[in-house]
Amino acid sequence: MKIAVIGLGFMGSTHLKALKSVPDAELTAVVSSDEKKLSGDLSGIQGNLGGPGEKMDFSRVKRYHHMREAFADPEIEAVDICLPTDQHATAALAALRAGKHVLVEKPMALDGVAADQMLAEARKSARVLMTGQVLRFIGAYRKTAERVKTGALGPVRSALFRRRCAAPAWSQWLADPAKSGGGVFDLLIHDVDFCVYLFGPPAAVSATGYEDLARGIDLIFAQFHYASFGAAIMGGWHHPKAYPFSMEFTVVGDDGTLDYSSDGRPLALYGANGEKQILDSAEDDWFIEELKYFVDCAAHGRKPELCPPEESALAVKLARLMVESRKKNGERIACSL
Repeated sequence: MKIAVIGLGFMGSTHLKALKSVPDAELTAVVSSDEKKLSGDLSGIQGNLGGPGEKMDFSRVKRYHHMREAFADPEIEAVDICLPTDQHATAALAALRAGKHVLVEKPMALDGVAADQMLAEARKSARVLMTGQVLRFIGAYRKTAERVKTGALGPVRSALFRRRCAAPAWSQWLADPAKSGGGVFDLLIHDVDFCVYLFGPPAAVSATGYEDLARGIDLIFAQFHYASFGAAIMGGWHHPKAYPFSMEFTVVGDDGTLDYSSDGRPLALYGANGEKQILDSAEDDWFIEELKYFVDCAAHGRKPELCPPEESALAVKLARLMVESRKKNGERIACSL
C-alpha cells in the first residue's frame, strides 16, 4: 500500500516512525509547506508523549508542498492526514474524491455536519475511511473492551475515564479552539470514542468545567447518562509545560472492577470474590498497530470494523454536546443523534 503522509508536525512524525514497522506500507510521499521539514529535519517537533522529533531520510520519497499534488499522484493509494484539526474534513473529502483511502488523525472533524459529509463521501467513493482513535489499539483498553463486550464483567454499573496533560505549548494552533476544539476535542475525544465503543450512544449528556486558554486551562467533567448507569469523562489541560500526561479508567460491573492508570497501575481485575488479578495487556506500539490495521483494511477494501468511521463521527457529535452543556453550566442535553 503506497501512502502519503500529509502534515509533518507531532502526529505526522509519530506516524512516520510507526510506518517503518508496517511491512505492507510503502511511504511514497510526504506533504508540508515547511521546507525544513520537507528536507527531513523534524528535530524541532515536540508533543505530549513520546520522544522528540528526529531527522529522517526523505531522499527516496516524493516531497510535495501542497496536498493537492499528492491527491493528483496516481501512484499514491492512501493518505495519512496529520494536519491541524480544522483541516481534517477538507483534506479527507478531497482525498476521497481523488480515489484515495484515508486515515485521518483524531478528531475526525470539529462538528457533526463535517463528519457526516466525510461518511457520505467514503460511501460514494467506495474507499476506506478511518480515524486514528488509537485507544482502540492500546492493550489495556483492548482487553477491557473484550471483557465488557463479551459480558465477562457482568452488567456495567459505572464507568470513569480520565485524561490530563499540560496545555500544549508546541503548536500555536492547538490553543485556538476554532482550529483545535480545545482540550475536549484534542485530548478527551479519545475517551469519548472509547465510551462509544464500549456502550454506544448515551441517552443524554451533561457537563461542567472551566475554560481559560490564555492561562492554559481547559477542564471538563462530563456525564454520559445511559439507561441503567452513568459514565464520567473528565480531565483536560492543566496549565502549560510542566503538568505530566496521564490516562486512566475504572469500569465497575456486577462481576468485578477493571482499573488502569498509565501512572503506574497496570490493568487489573478486582473480582467480586475479593481477589485481584493483573491482566496481561500485551502492550505493543499503539501507532504501529493502528497503521497495520488501516493498511490491511485499505489493501483488501474492507471496512474498519474495529474503528468504524460512524463511531468516530458519533464521538465528534458527543464532544460537541459536552462543550455545549459546559457553556450552559451543566444543562442535561438529550442525544438524538
